Amino acid sequence: MKPTTITIHNTANEKSSAANERAWLTNPSNKVQASYHIVIDEREAIECLPLNENAWHAGDGSGITSGNRTSIGIEICESGNYAKTIDNAVTLIAQMLKERGWGIDRLRRHWDWSRKVCPRLMYDAGTWSGWYAFKAAVQGRLTEMNKGESGVKLDKANVKVNGKDVKDGVIIGGSVYVPLRGVSEALGAAITWDNKTKTATIKTK
Repeated sequence: MKPTTITIHNTANEKSSAANERAWLTNPSNKVQASYHIVIDEREAIECLPLNENAWHAGDGSGITSGNRTSIGIEICESGNYAKTIDNAVTLIAQMLKERGWGIDRLRRHWDWSRKVCPRLMYDAGTWSGWYAFKAAVQGRLTEMNKGESGVKLDKANVKVNGKDVKDGVIIGGSVYVPLRGVSEALGAAITWDNKTKTATIKTK
């Protein structure tokens, strides 16, 4: 396979670790026709297949332009500290994009290939606000990596909202930037994203 995209999934298993998900692929009792390239949890990322081999993960058949034939499949575990798992996934994917000279336009959901509600924890009742926040976090990490390489220091900012820490705060041009989703969650507010109008909406309880 010559991959052109990276596809993100959730495991849909609230108790399984990356090691367990890897073991399930070769468990004799597993009769499911499914595979993926990398699985990640709060502790580690495990490569299950070489990244230049096809995996059966996108649910869209075996056509030459299908996700199964063109995309690297990454499973994000739902067990343990999910916030840490997401942070690990953001770093891993940003590194993969950087290595390939790609941008976040190369990221796909399982949904994009076959309309399966996956990654399900980013679905947010159909708004997919979690998905857009995830992509924004990857972009932020990728930008940080690229600036670090070019010798431009990106200073981190410690941000607290009602006593809660908000991750990924940075100082750029004398201003502090933080992920909108992190601030919203710290306030106990709900955030939605309208992809058509490119509008983020925050509603307090």
